[in-house]
Amino acid sequence: MTTLTPYSPYPPYSITEMNRLRDQAHAEAPLLRAQAIGDFWRGADQLLRSATFPAGRAARRLAARLRRRHPAPPCANRVEALR
Repeated sequence: MTTLTPYSPYPPYSITEMNRLRDQAHAEAPLLRAQAIGDFWRGADQLLRSATFPAGRAARRLAARLRRRHPAPPCANRVEALR
């Protein structure tokens, strides 16, 4: 007959060792949190840039096409030169 022992997902640590590990985890948490937030925002920024790139390209192409087909009057060019 086989006797089943209760399963514990944790190795058998002493109370002192568990406290040391908990303190270590608490000490590392702010650094890990800051890294995770940085990774999140870098990913969000890249996603936003990749999503808006086609729209920006289309707007630049449209502006170039309009400049070629309908050049600005000479007075508008002088105003632009003053800026």
